[in-house]
Amino acid sequence: MKQLIFCAAILLTPLWVHAQNNADLLGSQHILFWTPEQQQSGYSSIADLGNTRLIKASENILNLPTSGGSLAGFQHSYKGNASSIDDFMQRTRAAGLLVLHDQQIALEKYALGHAEDKPWISFSVSKSVVSLLFGAAIKDGLIKDVNERVTDYLPHLKGGAYTDVRIKDLLQMASGAAWNEDYADPNSDVANAPYGPPALFTYMNKLEKKSPAGDVFNYNTGETSVAGALLRAAVGNNLSVYLQRKIWQPFGMESDGNWLLSAADGEEIGGCCISATLRDYGRLGLFALGNGRLADGTSVLPDGWISQSTAASKGSKGYGYYWWLQEEGAYAAEGVFGQFIWIDPSRNVVIAMQSAWPTAWDDAYEAEVIGLFQELSLIHISEPTR
Repeated sequence: MKQLIFCAAILLTPLWVHAQNNADLLGSQHILFWTPEQQQSGYSSIADLGNTRLIKASENILNLPTSGGSLAGFQHSYKGNASSIDDFMQRTRAAGLLVLHDQQIALEKYALGHAEDKPWISFSVSKSVVSLLFGAAIKDGLIKDVNERVTDYLPHLKGGAYTDVRIKDLLQMASGAAWNEDYADPNSDVANAPYGPPALFTYMNKLEKKSPAGDVFNYNTGETSVAGALLRAAVGNNLSVYLQRKIWQPFGMESDGNWLLSAADGEEIGGCCISATLRDYGRLGLFALGNGRLADGTSVLPDGWISQSTAASKGSKGYGYYWWLQEEGAYAAEGVFGQFIWIDPSRNVVIAMQSAWPTAWDDAYEAEVIGLFQELSLIHISEPTR
């Protein structure tokens, strides 16, 4: 998985520039290389460090009651030994872990100075939210379907690698455009591409066509900015406003969120950086779990959109429309430094986790996290643990 490490690079420009006024927090480091202390302070304070747009909380909060089930004494299997949830959180630098079963809180724990009322940066978890917003735009008739051409909405991309690319290809990371996602390479695309139009369009237009659209999965951070620009053009408004209007307030999010911008008063970065509380991460998972239906039964998404979004793509059996596909029908939003929303429809379970991993991505951490989520999804929940 994992090119996910490189999507964090898009934070370089907005936060590095703003960091000059936050020397105590950032010093000479940018967000990819923050110390543990900087992570603990900075991940919950993105609105103070960069340019963001507010996502206002709902006046009708979706209640998350404490369940009658118990995870007290739950032991996680780690390298053949039993490990408590507290030990797991300490070992993986998890700041918050929330387990929802039947829309009730079965487990909620915080560490690293985090708390239920604090936002936390999502990194690429935001891509999955963008996937939901594409569904909403189709339901609203603002986009016909995913087979429309990208250039129908972004004519600036005509004549380049995106001339024949469909919206579906964008959502599946399969445009066929050549893209170097190696952040360690100073000459890579991810290290040099701008992340806001019009410079974004100029850069993406110059990419070489490497394979036919739709055939090959290639993780492409710049492409998610193209997707965000397309969505903004289709809805005729900022993504934060559309998210607030279609999901955040109608579904009952408890707290304000924010979305990092490419520049002051600029566009939301399509592939990254919604900040929200752990419980609202969980509510986003419940929204997807319920196929985009509100409490009154209103459908925000087209019929079958979640099934379509979580079907394996031609280019990757493990990737849908900005969702990572798991075993037994589960799927997840995943972000660097350990951000997750895990959704298991067969067991009516949503698990949200916010973290400050020591490195952007660690396959061993991911394997343990997914293993824990699978264990938590399988157990019988009988009494609450807080």
